Amino acid sequence: MENQTMDALKSDGRRMEGWLYLIRCNRLGLQYSRRRYFILEENYLKSFKSKPTSDSQKPLRSAIVDSFIRVNDNGRESLSRKVFFIFTLYNTSNHNDCLKLGASSPEEAARWIHSLQDVAMEPGTNSKRRWQPFRLDDSKNTTRKNSVDWTSSANMHVDAMTSDVIAPSHWKIFGCKNGLRLFKESRDSNNSAERTSNDHPAIMAVGVIEGTSESVFRTFMSLGLSRSEWDFCFYHGSVVEHLDGHTDIIHVQLCRDWLPWGMSRRDLLLRRYWRREDDGTYVILCHSVIHSDCPPQQGYVRAWLQSGGFVVSPLNQGKECVVKHMLSLDWKLWRSYLPKTPARSMTIRMLSRVSALKELFKAKGGGEFPSEFLNGEVESFQTGDEQMKQEVEVDPIQINENDKMEDANDAPVSGSSSLIGLNDDEFFDIPEESDKNKPHSDTPGLSTAAGFVKKLHVLAAQKKGYIELQNVDWDASTSQCFGSTLLRDLTHNTPCTWSSSDPSLFLVRGENYLKDNQKNKAKGTMMEMIAADWLQSDKREDNLAGRSGGIVHKFGGQGGPEFFFVINIQVPGTTTYNLVLYYMTRTPLKESPLLERFVNGDDGFRNSRFKLIPYISKGSWLVKQSVGKKACLVGQALEVNYFRGKNYLELDIDVGSSTVARGVVNLVLGYLNNLIVEMAFLIQANTQDELPESLIGTCRLNHMDTSKSVSVESIEKSINNNNNNNKM
Repeated sequence: MENQTMDALKSDGRRMEGWLYLIRCNRLGLQYSRRRYFILEENYLKSFKSKPTSDSQKPLRSAIVDSFIRVNDNGRESLSRKVFFIFTLYNTSNHNDCLKLGASSPEEAARWIHSLQDVAMEPGTNSKRRWQPFRLDDSKNTTRKNSVDWTSSANMHVDAMTSDVIAPSHWKIFGCKNGLRLFKESRDSNNSAERTSNDHPAIMAVGVIEGTSESVFRTFMSLGLSRSEWDFCFYHGSVVEHLDGHTDIIHVQLCRDWLPWGMSRRDLLLRRYWRREDDGTYVILCHSVIHSDCPPQQGYVRAWLQSGGFVVSPLNQGKECVVKHMLSLDWKLWRSYLPKTPARSMTIRMLSRVSALKELFKAKGGGEFPSEFLNGEVESFQTGDEQMKQEVEVDPIQINENDKMEDANDAPVSGSSSLIGLNDDEFFDIPEESDKNKPHSDTPGLSTAAGFVKKLHVLAAQKKGYIELQNVDWDASTSQCFGSTLLRDLTHNTPCTWSSSDPSLFLVRGENYLKDNQKNKAKGTMMEMIAADWLQSDKREDNLAGRSGGIVHKFGGQGGPEFFFVINIQVPGTTTYNLVLYYMTRTPLKESPLLERFVNGDDGFRNSRFKLIPYISKGSWLVKQSVGKKACLVGQALEVNYFRGKNYLELDIDVGSSTVARGVVNLVLGYLNNLIVEMAFLIQANTQDELPESLIGTCRLNHMDTSKSVSVESIEKSINNNNNNNKM
């Protein structure tokens, strides 16, 4: 078996090295992979055809990783019957300059992603030029040792391991069975959405498995025949549609043996989304959908999963893991003769699959799960069309042609090169926009597949809380200005309104954080939230604070001391949504040195410091697990454009620039009108003189509704009419 693992970090050079796969396209547009040995040392990424035998060996290609480089987690892809965990490096100043790499495991991919992100966010790698060329220059490598701030990145990963929100638990234990603790979701009398689902409440089973979180995750994702070794409910499974590396539509048929006597077979059509957290936790979320390619089948009654999934967290230094399996399932029983009790008992029995998997891992000796049980991960990964493409892709004649062209271009090169150069062959570059596994976009100028909203709910179920965004009738008659389209409601009861959240809900780094890693309740905010916009447009809308007629422009014309911090969250697609939050302070920036440095600093510094803490205070388990409660360095995960004006700084956050973020927003938008979303924003403190941390501001959004978003075009038209009337 080929050694796919990475070498350990070397203390003398602080470098990362190991085998990865270049994912490239041939002249027919079909993807294939080539194995290469990569070394990340300082801010240089080098590729070799084989493992180098000495430090003086010249690489095939080399590139500089600076502050303009972003790393995007693309999830899983199957090529030539191998499952790869893909990540893409791209340059924010030239999106065609990108490099697509694959790892053999999610853990290996995560380590590379984190290392590359740490190097890219290091202030020493920033360039004053908009574009920095990529060079082969080994002499620099020997003179700039330990330039990467590994301590700073370590602090970031510690943050990711704990919740940054103080919130009560919504689960209550009601029993223990087969070594699993059983919990039920506590009912909230104020939650109308939950009152509608009392007939099939959420139930969760929690247990410990003697295996790594990665092995358990890949076992859960497998839909092959080996699944019947532990999943006694499973009869057959297949992928209906592969949406992207983190999302697919799957069809699962349940066997009849464990169902009550006389009950027809059940099947499920699910939208499945997964992601890996920084602490090694894997989250798999599922809910039922409707898909034209998989209608109800004869002999089966289609059950309805409101929400469900798995959360697999590492334990005992990764040797074990805690598994949480949750289901809120409507079995579609005939209520005329069956009481509610059988439905609850069937859900509990289905949850006991975790106990069966626990016994299987124990019988196999724990640790890494045998590879034969992961074969189904490949067999069931592709749809029928994709399998046909793979047959063409592994054509021996085409492979031979690829090898010949590759050998002709594998000689070491010198001089400048780009990320594309690391592909070894100019004929095989793969611009990110042409990635065949990404959704198409009608929105120009976005770095990645920004058109995910176009297909966002085509597969969605027609049920309350899951909206078809394409069928909404927009009201373009609203006449308002920028900074006034979303109303404020201090009672928190009016739908589609905003207010400020309680800062004490959120945890920030304390004064002694560098010594004890302790976080404390935030005591207040540096700025006050004064306005919000909920906008929709047919194109990307940047620098809204700089447009005339808005609240920022009006204060700027008065020449007062007010300074605005504007956060523009962009959800791209055929209809682009913008959630714009306006924070204001009258205190001079020089009294907050870290804030002043952020406002007047470069993009590299800003990307390495701006943090968001999300919290779904009211909503389904599915959405809460999707969003989480952990702080995130936004500039490291998403592409952010900064606009500095005379009296403002605007951050335009492109949600479409990340596959993981697209999956999260997909779920959130679907249930948006049943959610209360709370957020806090801050600048991360890394040094003692910057501690303790302070929040920039907080926000609470109450039951947002896409149909109530206001057209940017109508606002600009209204502003122009007002200006013309004033001239008269």
